[in-house]
Amino acid sequence: MAAATETCRELARRASSGIEVSLFWREATNQVIVEVFDARIDDGFQFEVEGSRALDAYNHPYAYAPVSLLEVPS
Repeated sequence: MAAATETCRELARRASSGIEVSLFWREATNQVIVEVFDARIDDGFQFEVEGSRALDAYNHPYAYAPVSLLEVPS
């Protein structure tokens, strides 16, 4: 995904039941990105979060992700 290809620092990573969650910090822009990848469906998403909410968003990414990223096509 895009966050991994830009100059950034990985702050945390965890995986469980095929879902991997990563927390990145882009030093040049001071952006914090949460990235979620579900290996079971080979798909994922990423979103920017305020630095003050980074750890909570990392621990609860589905609560912080924009609804448009979570919609399942019918």
